[in-house]
Amino acid sequence: MILVGASGMVGQGVLRACLEDPEVTEVLAVARRPLGRAAPKLREVLHSDFTDLTPIAEDLAGAAACFYCLGVSAAGRDAAEYETITYTYTLAAAHVVAAGNPGLTFVYVSGEGTDSTEQGRSAWARVKGRTENALLAMDMHAYAFRPGWIQPVHGETSGTRWYRVMYRLTSWLYPVVRRVAPRYVTSTEQVGRAMLATTRLHGAEPHILRTTEINRLAA
Repeated sequence: MILVGASGMVGQGVLRACLEDPEVTEVLAVARRPLGRAAPKLREVLHSDFTDLTPIAEDLAGAAACFYCLGVSAAGRDAAEYETITYTYTLAAAHVVAAGNPGLTFVYVSGEGTDSTEQGRSAWARVKGRTENALLAMDMHAYAFRPGWIQPVHGETSGTRWYRVMYRLTSWLYPVVRRVAPRYVTSTEQVGRAMLATTRLHGAEPHILRTTEINRLAA
């Protein structure tokens, strides 16, 4: 398994799920900096330029799956920077890991509200939609996860300070929202388990999975 974005909140949950799954023999984490943790099944490849992963293509070749959890909020970023991180980085990774590997399962963490038409008023939603569409058109088993509210569990934390503050201030709401609107609430653990489950779908539909489908796969 290849994991991109293992240091983020979602990526931490996915990494934990992969390391705990007995069927996963190795997790190759691609990161700019060391993750600061060690596990028998974890191997890290450090790489600084996410617009071009060809220098580490040999490390990424032949994987069964790539779980792409790298992403940022559009808040506080100009349009060009957000597009580079969201679209350019993602497609650069996908082209390298999918090369000569049509059986690869590629899971991209998108988001609720993503605009598949690429024509809506929200810029971030259009960019996410364009990214999804480009991935789904590639010769691989691509899936886009569109989670709503993600509850961090098992100590996962966001690398963004204001996200950490928001999650801390709103943590008491999770049980309430899960009870009154369960189709919008998932957890880092469920996202991780659902990603692993996609590898057993062998490209079957649906390819865009919202919270309800994520939680169903994770069960």
